[in-house]
Formats: sequence, C-alpha cells, structure tokens
Amino acid sequence: MSDTTQVVERGQGAVAQRQEERPTRKITLLPTVDIFEDSNGVTLWADLPGVTKDRLNVSVHDGTLCIEAEAVVPTPANLRVQHAEIREPHFARAFALSPEFDTSKIDAHLQDGVLKLTIPRRDEARPRRIAVSVG
Repeated sequence: MSDTTQVVERGQGAVAQRQEERPTRKITLLPTVDIFEDSNGVTLWADLPGVTKDRLNVSVHDGTLCIEAEAVVPTPANLRVQHAEIREPHFARAFALSPEFDTSKIDAHLQDGVLKLTIPRRDEARPRRIAVSVG
C-alpha cells in the first residue's frame, strides 16, 4: 500500500466517525408560498412536503398568521441512511395580516404536502358598488 492510499483511507474513516457522533439537529426552513389577492380576500398556497395534518399548526394571534410544521421522511426498513442533509425538517413562516381580513373565517386545507389558506376580507372592507340616484 502506498502512503497516499493510507492517508485517504484514514480520512474517510474519520469523516464517517464524525457523522455518526454528530447529534441530529432540527433545521427550520421557510416554506415557499404563493399569495393571490382579489376583492374577496387572499389565498395563500404553502409548500410543505412530507407534512401530515397532525404535525401542522396554523394559528392567528394579534394579527399575525403563523404556520409551523414538522415533516416526516420515512426510511425503508431495509435501507440504512449513509448521509442525510435534513432528516426531519421543521417549517415555520409568519405573516402580518391587515385588520381588513376576517381571521375568524380562515379556511385551511392540506393535500399532498400543499397547504391552502383562504383568508376572506371583512364585509365592510370589501369593495361595493354604490347606487347613485338621479333628481
């Protein structure tokens, strides 16, 4: 065996050992969102891959909408994880809501890792046409 080969082998062993000793830490990710606004309110779509309903928390407090979730990334029983950048990501995002939105009527729907929030405007904040009389 050459000296170069021995150095490479030692280096690989040291890297593997450090990864095994490293504790698993949670990483908070900002979920990507699309927001659409019309005269009726706002629709927000958030990408939350691997998130199930029981690991999702959507709340509103003092005009702030908060989305928090934990993803579950299952590993098949016959496989061993050699390297993983993120094992159980934590998603978190917050939005300031204008008082013109009715936070008591927010509708939330989760399907295939995509959260859809519908936030209606208050009736008095919606644009309305005013009839004009003549004479």
